Amino acid sequence: MKRGIVLSLLMFVAFSFSSCKSEKKADADKVNKIEAKKSIAAFSLEKASNEINFTAYKTTDKVAVGGQFKKVDITSGGEGNSIKEAINNAEFSIPVSSIFTKDTSRDFKIKKFFFGVMDKTKLLSGKLVLENDSIGYANIKMNGITEKVAFFYTIEANTFSMNATMDITKWNASEALNSLNTVCKDLHKGADGVSKTWSEVALNIKSTF
Repeated sequence: MKRGIVLSLLMFVAFSFSSCKSEKKADADKVNKIEAKKSIAAFSLEKASNEINFTAYKTTDKVAVGGQFKKVDITSGGEGNSIKEAINNAEFSIPVSSIFTKDTSRDFKIKKFFFGVMDKTKLLSGKLVLENDSIGYANIKMNGITEKVAFFYTIEANTFSMNATMDITKWNASEALNSLNTVCKDLHKGADGVSKTWSEVALNIKSTF
Protein backbone atom coordinates (compact mmCIF):
# COMPACT_ATOMS: atom_id res chain seq x y z
CA MET A 1 0.00 0.00 0.00
CA LYS A 2 2.82 2.38 1.01
CA ARG A 3 4.74 1.50 -2.17
CA GLY A 4 1.64 2.40 -4.24
CA ILE A 5 1.32 5.78 -2.52
CA VAL A 6 5.03 6.54 -3.04
CA LEU A 7 4.82 5.58 -6.71
CA SER A 8 1.76 7.77 -7.16
CA LEU A 9 3.54 10.73 -5.56
CA LEU A 10 6.61 10.22 -7.74
CA MET A 11 4.47 10.08 -10.88
CA PHE A 12 2.63 13.26 -9.83
CA VAL A 13 5.91 15.15 -9.19
CA ALA A 14 7.36 13.94 -12.50
CA PHE A 15 4.22 15.01 -14.36
CA SER A 16 4.16 18.42 -12.66
CA PHE A 17 7.85 18.98 -13.45
CA SER A 18 7.45 18.03 -17.11
CA SER A 19 4.31 20.16 -17.38
CA CYS A 20 6.16 23.14 -15.87
CA LYS A 21 8.98 22.67 -18.37
CA SER A 22 6.48 22.55 -21.21
CA GLU A 23 4.84 25.77 -20.04
CA LYS A 24 8.21 27.50 -19.73
CA LYS A 25 9.17 26.29 -23.19
CA ALA A 26 5.84 27.52 -24.59
CA ASP A 27 6.37 30.94 -22.94
CA ALA A 28 9.91 31.12 -24.32
CA ASP A 29 8.66 30.20 -27.80
CA LYS A 30 6.01 32.91 -27.55
CA VAL A 31 8.62 35.55 -26.61
CA ASN A 32 10.88 34.42 -29.44
CA LYS A 33 8.01 34.66 -31.91
CA ILE A 34 7.21 38.21 -30.73
CA GLU A 35 10.85 39.26 -31.07
CA ALA A 36 11.07 37.65 -34.49
CA LYS A 37 7.90 39.47 -35.56
CA LYS A 38 9.39 42.83 -34.53
CA SER A 39 12.48 42.31 -36.65
CA ILE A 40 10.69 41.33 -39.88
CA ALA A 41 10.26 44.90 -41.23
CA ALA A 42 13.04 46.19 -43.48
CA PHE A 43 12.71 49.74 -42.09
CA SER A 44 12.23 50.69 -38.44
CA LEU A 45 11.75 54.31 -37.37
CA GLU A 46 12.67 53.40 -33.82
CA LYS A 47 16.05 52.08 -34.98
CA ALA A 48 16.66 54.98 -37.38
CA SER A 49 18.83 58.01 -36.60
CA ASN A 50 16.24 60.73 -35.92
CA GLU A 51 16.97 64.47 -35.85
CA ILE A 52 14.25 66.84 -34.65
CA ASN A 53 15.42 70.38 -35.30
CA PHE A 54 13.48 73.60 -34.81
CA THR A 55 14.05 77.30 -35.42
CA ALA A 56 12.35 79.94 -33.30
CA TYR A 57 12.63 83.70 -33.83
CA LYS A 58 13.24 86.76 -31.65
CA THR A 59 13.38 90.59 -32.07
CA THR A 60 11.47 92.54 -34.72
CA ASP A 61 14.28 91.67 -37.14
CA LYS A 62 13.29 88.01 -36.75
CA VAL A 63 16.64 86.67 -35.61
CA ALA A 64 16.72 82.85 -35.78
CA VAL A 65 17.38 80.75 -32.68
CA GLY A 66 18.01 77.09 -33.46
CA GLY A 67 17.54 74.05 -31.27
CA GLN A 68 16.59 70.40 -31.26
CA PHE A 69 14.98 67.67 -29.22
CA LYS A 70 17.45 64.92 -28.40
CA LYS A 71 14.90 62.18 -27.75
CA VAL A 72 11.87 60.78 -29.53
CA ASP A 73 9.90 57.62 -28.71
CA ILE A 74 7.90 55.73 -31.32
CA THR A 75 4.68 54.71 -29.57
CA SER A 76 2.87 52.98 -32.45
CA GLY A 77 3.68 51.85 -35.97
CA GLY A 78 6.98 53.04 -37.39
CA GLU A 79 7.84 49.86 -39.32
CA GLY A 80 7.46 48.86 -42.94
CA ASN A 81 8.97 47.37 -46.06
CA SER A 82 9.74 50.86 -47.36
CA ILE A 83 10.65 54.19 -45.74
CA LYS A 84 7.30 55.64 -46.75
CA GLU A 85 5.47 52.73 -45.13
CA ALA A 86 7.52 53.09 -41.93
CA ILE A 87 6.77 56.82 -41.67
CA ASN A 88 3.09 56.74 -42.57
CA ASN A 89 0.79 56.50 -39.52
CA ALA A 90 3.73 56.37 -37.10
CA GLU A 91 2.89 57.78 -33.67
CA PHE A 92 5.50 59.41 -31.47
CA SER A 93 6.14 61.28 -28.23
CA ILE A 94 8.91 63.78 -27.50
CA PRO A 95 9.91 64.67 -23.91
CA VAL A 96 10.30 68.47 -23.66
CA SER A 97 13.07 67.80 -21.12
CA SER A 98 15.23 66.67 -24.06
CA ILE A 99 15.39 70.17 -25.58
CA PHE A 100 18.88 71.33 -26.52
CA THR A 101 19.85 74.78 -27.84
CA LYS A 102 23.56 74.81 -26.89
CA ASP A 103 22.67 77.23 -24.07
CA THR A 104 21.71 75.64 -20.73
CA SER A 105 20.19 78.89 -19.43
CA ARG A 106 17.97 79.17 -22.51
CA ASP A 107 17.00 75.49 -22.25
CA PHE A 108 15.93 76.00 -18.64
CA LYS A 109 13.82 79.06 -19.49
CA ILE A 110 12.06 77.31 -22.39
CA LYS A 111 11.25 74.28 -20.24
CA LYS A 112 10.05 76.28 -17.23
CA PHE A 113 8.53 79.46 -18.65
CA PHE A 114 7.19 78.14 -21.96
CA PHE A 115 6.32 74.44 -21.77
CA GLY A 116 5.97 74.65 -17.98
CA VAL A 117 3.14 77.18 -18.32
CA MET A 118 1.18 74.89 -20.65
CA ASP A 119 -1.30 72.23 -19.62
CA LYS A 120 0.03 68.64 -19.46
CA THR A 121 2.95 69.29 -21.77
CA LYS A 122 5.79 67.20 -20.40
CA LEU A 123 5.51 65.44 -23.75
CA LEU A 124 4.77 66.55 -27.28
CA SER A 125 2.96 63.77 -29.08
CA GLY A 126 1.61 63.19 -32.53
CA LYS A 127 1.04 61.10 -35.61
CA LEU A 128 2.56 61.38 -39.10
CA VAL A 129 0.39 60.89 -42.17
CA LEU A 130 1.75 60.89 -45.74
CA GLU A 131 -0.86 62.00 -48.28
CA ASN A 132 1.21 61.47 -51.44
CA ASP A 133 4.86 61.41 -52.52
CA SER A 134 5.66 64.95 -51.34
CA ILE A 135 3.17 66.24 -48.78
CA GLY A 136 1.73 65.07 -45.50
CA TYR A 137 0.60 66.30 -42.12
CA ALA A 138 1.28 65.72 -38.47
CA ASN A 139 -1.36 65.74 -35.77
CA ILE A 140 0.57 67.34 -32.92
CA LYS A 141 -0.71 67.49 -29.35
CA MET A 142 0.53 70.32 -27.15
CA ASN A 143 -1.08 72.25 -24.28
CA GLY A 144 -3.89 69.70 -24.26
CA ILE A 145 -4.83 70.55 -27.86
CA THR A 146 -4.29 68.56 -31.07
CA GLU A 147 -3.76 70.50 -34.29
CA LYS A 148 -2.81 69.52 -37.82
CA VAL A 149 0.55 70.71 -39.18
CA ALA A 150 1.08 70.37 -42.93
CA PHE A 151 4.56 69.52 -44.19
CA PHE A 152 6.58 68.86 -47.33
CA TYR A 153 8.86 65.86 -47.42
CA THR A 154 11.46 64.08 -49.53
CA ILE A 155 12.96 60.60 -49.46
CA GLU A 156 16.49 60.46 -50.84
CA ALA A 157 18.59 57.31 -50.51
CA ASN A 158 17.83 56.16 -46.95
CA THR A 159 16.86 59.57 -45.54
CA PHE A 160 13.37 60.95 -44.92
CA SER A 161 13.34 64.74 -44.51
CA MET A 162 10.35 66.96 -43.73
CA ASN A 163 9.87 70.70 -43.30
CA ALA A 164 6.97 72.46 -41.65
CA THR A 165 5.99 75.68 -39.91
CA MET A 166 3.97 75.87 -36.70
CA ASP A 167 2.05 78.87 -35.39
CA ILE A 168 1.93 78.04 -31.70
CA THR A 169 -1.03 80.36 -31.05
CA LYS A 170 -3.15 77.59 -32.62
CA TRP A 171 -2.44 75.57 -29.47
CA ASN A 172 -3.68 78.42 -27.24
CA ALA A 173 -0.06 79.03 -26.29
CA SER A 174 -0.10 82.85 -26.26
CA GLU A 175 0.16 82.86 -22.47
CA ALA A 176 3.20 80.58 -22.62
CA LEU A 177 4.75 82.76 -25.35
CA ASN A 178 4.23 85.92 -23.28
CA SER A 179 5.69 84.18 -20.25
CA LEU A 180 8.86 83.32 -22.17
CA ASN A 181 9.10 86.80 -23.68
CA THR A 182 8.81 88.38 -20.23
CA VAL A 183 11.67 86.36 -18.74
CA CYS A 184 13.76 86.95 -21.91
CA LYS A 185 12.69 90.56 -22.36
CA ASP A 186 16.14 92.15 -22.68
CA LEU A 187 17.57 89.22 -24.66
CA HIS A 188 14.75 89.51 -27.20
CA LYS A 189 15.19 93.24 -27.81
CA GLY A 190 16.35 94.37 -31.21
CA ALA A 191 17.99 97.60 -32.36
CA ASP A 192 14.59 99.32 -32.12
CA GLY A 193 14.38 98.52 -28.40
CA VAL A 194 11.29 96.34 -28.87
CA SER A 195 11.23 92.90 -27.24
CA LYS A 196 9.53 90.30 -29.38
CA THR A 197 9.19 86.50 -29.44
CA TRP A 198 7.58 85.22 -32.62
CA SER A 199 4.79 82.63 -32.56
CA GLU A 200 6.20 81.05 -35.73
CA VAL A 201 8.44 78.00 -35.32
CA ALA A 202 10.05 76.16 -38.24
CA LEU A 203 10.55 72.41 -38.04
CA ASN A 204 13.03 70.23 -39.85
CA ILE A 205 12.96 66.51 -39.11
CA LYS A 206 15.26 63.89 -40.60
CA SER A 207 15.23 60.13 -40.19
CA THR A 208 18.11 58.14 -41.64
CA PHE A 209 17.48 54.41 -41.88
